[in-house]
Amino acid sequence: MSEILQIARKELAGYFGSPVAYIFIGAFLAATLFVFFWVETFFARNIADARPLFDWMPLLLIFLVAALTMRLWSEERRAGTLETLLTLPVSPLKLVLGKFLAAQALVTVAVALTLPLPITVALLGPLDWGPVLGAYLATLLLAASYIAIGVFISSRTDNPIVALIGTALVCGLFFLLGSHAITAFFGHQGAELLERLGSGSRFASISRGVLDLRDLYFYLSVVGVFLALTVYSLERLRWATDSRRADRHRRWGLVTALLIANFVAGNLWLQQLGWARVDLTQGQVYSVSQTTRNYLDQLQEPLLIRGYFSARTHPLLAPLVPQLRDLLREYQVAGGNRVRAEIVDPLEDPDLEREAGEKYGIRPIAFETADKYQTGVVNSYFDIVVQYGDRFEHLGFADLIEVKGRGEGQLDVRLRNPEYDLTRTIKKVLYGYRGGGDLFSGLAEPVTLHAYISPTEDLPEPLPGLVDDLKATLDELTQDSGGRFRYRFEDPDAGDGALAKEIGQRFGFRPLVLSLADPKPFWLSLALESGDQAIPVPLPEDTTQAGLKRAIEAGIRRFTPGYLKTLALYTPQGQAALPGMNAPSDFSVLETSLNQDFKVTRTDLSDGRVPSDADLLIVAQPEGFTDKQVFAVDQFLMQGGTVLMAASPYHIDLGSQSISAQREETGLADWLEQMGATLEPTLVLDPQNTPFPIPVQRDLGGFVIEEIRSLAYPYFPDIRGGGLADDGPTAGLGQITLNWASPIELADDTTGDRHIIELLKSSPRAWTSDSTQIQPDFDAYGQLGFPVGDETGRQLLGVAIEGRFHSAFAGQASPLLAAEPAADDETTDKDEKAGEAESPAFSGVVETSPASARLILIGSASFLTDAAMSLATQATQSVYTKPVELIQNAADWSLEDRGLLALRGHSQYSRLLEPLGHNGRLFWEYFNYALALIGLGLVYLVHRAARARRQRFYDLVLTGGRD
Repeated sequence: MSEILQIARKELAGYFGSPVAYIFIGAFLAATLFVFFWVETFFARNIADARPLFDWMPLLLIFLVAALTMRLWSEERRAGTLETLLTLPVSPLKLVLGKFLAAQALVTVAVALTLPLPITVALLGPLDWGPVLGAYLATLLLAASYIAIGVFISSRTDNPIVALIGTALVCGLFFLLGSHAITAFFGHQGAELLERLGSGSRFASISRGVLDLRDLYFYLSVVGVFLALTVYSLERLRWATDSRRADRHRRWGLVTALLIANFVAGNLWLQQLGWARVDLTQGQVYSVSQTTRNYLDQLQEPLLIRGYFSARTHPLLAPLVPQLRDLLREYQVAGGNRVRAEIVDPLEDPDLEREAGEKYGIRPIAFETADKYQTGVVNSYFDIVVQYGDRFEHLGFADLIEVKGRGEGQLDVRLRNPEYDLTRTIKKVLYGYRGGGDLFSGLAEPVTLHAYISPTEDLPEPLPGLVDDLKATLDELTQDSGGRFRYRFEDPDAGDGALAKEIGQRFGFRPLVLSLADPKPFWLSLALESGDQAIPVPLPEDTTQAGLKRAIEAGIRRFTPGYLKTLALYTPQGQAALPGMNAPSDFSVLETSLNQDFKVTRTDLSDGRVPSDADLLIVAQPEGFTDKQVFAVDQFLMQGGTVLMAASPYHIDLGSQSISAQREETGLADWLEQMGATLEPTLVLDPQNTPFPIPVQRDLGGFVIEEIRSLAYPYFPDIRGGGLADDGPTAGLGQITLNWASPIELADDTTGDRHIIELLKSSPRAWTSDSTQIQPDFDAYGQLGFPVGDETGRQLLGVAIEGRFHSAFAGQASPLLAAEPAADDETTDKDEKAGEAESPAFSGVVETSPASARLILIGSASFLTDAAMSLATQATQSVYTKPVELIQNAADWSLEDRGLLALRGHSQYSRLLEPLGHNGRLFWEYFNYALALIGLGLVYLVHRAARARRQRFYDLVLTGGRD
């Protein structure tokens, strides 16, 4: 080994003793920085990853390594020193390894000098170091492969230019084999075979953060094959003039052939070992996590995961098929015999295609593509079906991929979050299947229903009939439960009234009245109890036996894990598309996303009730709430539910040429104040913000031009880091933008017996303003466009409050009770009302909530709209769904079903850079240029110091003064 290192040192000294090393390193750094900041437009991408550093590395290294290796052996042959080397008492193998290691060391130094780039990214955003480490390892392995090829080509010629061209051609061939330019002409099976031979595709596999044994061995085998060929070539030259060495030549040829055959066979054998890999990504994006295993462990029936992928598809989708196939294999291994994962091509089997269309509703998608003969449109499948029992869900290509624009019409397509997409789908079919099965099978403990009802003689008509229906319903549920459900009727007024006092303190129950015209009080309240948990059951608007049964079953499901939860969603009526905007100002993205994980029920709350089967109420952008709507929200919270509210006292008007804000009452201000939280009538401005396409006026000599510019906009606070709570719904969110947000003020006594989580806070430099002028004036206020407030500091923009709440309607009559009709109302058209069956109009007020009640308040009414997410998508050049992720996280967290919280948010493009102005971007760009020059200078100084040290050593030896 010492001889090899001595040869390597000698070669390195030759590199640095001439301008070769510095030219190589300087050219490498210049090309890398140019690609990073100019070609890949790092700041315009706005993604905190190092992919721009490595995307061009396979192509860049071809020419640099070819220039580096072209003289390694060809110069020895041209100068006539090769014969001298081969006659030295050093084997050709050691000579080859020494030269190889010298070139590899030089490349390693050059690659190490690029480290300031990922460090810069880490300073500007939440960089995942796993893919960076994988990419650096892939770079060194790829460089080793190219160097081995270059060493071999150089050994075959005495002309360095021929060696340069030959190395570039052979390395380029390996790169092209797995590139889209070649694989686009083949189906995904043929493309996959070519990708196994391509150096660039293997590089991409490792650089995503997955160390696969198959990829590592491929590079090692390329190095081994070409170094073996180099040694064989030199051995032939060494004994070329000795005819007596023919047997030695044959032996060397046989050994080399066997060695190459073993490398090839090893690659073929390893292709079957898809599990032999290490996922370096944060959260292990490309591996099956424990969360997924927990859901798979709940399977009691076979689960089918079938991928429908056509052989001919879009060239940007084809490389994703092997990744999905490997992931499906991991699901099958993790689930054992309970999971069957398969990939099929419907276009090759008419029965499969018919089943896909008729049973699962899957249709091929038309993609523009090209083959060897023509450019055209191909109908292709890129779908996954997950089926459990009689339930199934379909994931199309739009559900699986994420697209990032790279400018000039170029697109970067990657899998969005494959494990999350598959696992949430498995959860949905699993819970949906359970929901259609035995209601009581999942109960950990028996459930008891307490019916607090006055004696029949004290109930006004027609309530005795309702009680009879309730008893019949409870008897049916008891019979079906197999001993897991029982009920008990109790009269709260019996005895000394202790029970009435107890349920008043525990649940906030109070006597009811039928109407204001019949104020005689009575008891008719229900509560479910299991173990140490108890929840009220609201009486449904539909008081038939079917309605009562649905309400009680919905309550029982709250004690049963593994059921598909129901969200009640309130949003204002959808509006038309905003002038000058491409997206409508409705909430279709929010509703569609929530439907992926939950059952969503739309409600306007106008009847004063929340749907009886709702597990959580989401109120987005409330406007002018009536007493009945406020009562519905209040009583849902008092019954132990979770209310998630996104509200603001301002309405934002986005015009075609201007934007403005107007004060608008939500109708919930007094109620929120009673709950301990107040939305301040101001808006938050934050210098840490997200850009916004803003109308700007320019005065050109009296001629005013209005134009749209994407500029920093303080009304869009960019919340990240210390502004996000470490626990609760924001854990792992990373970043979110709140549009036109109002600060939240908590009452001093809010923290008494409640748990408070301050979810969202602005940066410490934020301030507030009550001005309705929200269009910037750059002439008056400079680059920011708005005056800076006198008081700056963090503003609370989102909070979660958990604990006991007291109803805002305590001590008042229920708004649902009908008022006594006026005299002139008695002459209304009675014929019109004749024959109409009316449900009993009774209502009471639950005055106190259980400790499990939660209120989540976010001080922005518009950040969940399609228009807001469209603006953020334009600013980030990728699909922006952080607001939806926050709501999904909040729903999972509130419903105590937090398995997906660990997976959601692992999107490839979810890590955004810190907001930077133009000057900040210039600083970091030129700072990296300076660091590259400093690094090159340090290499020169280190070499000079090492050379001076060697010179002193030799001087001591020559003068006899060596110690």
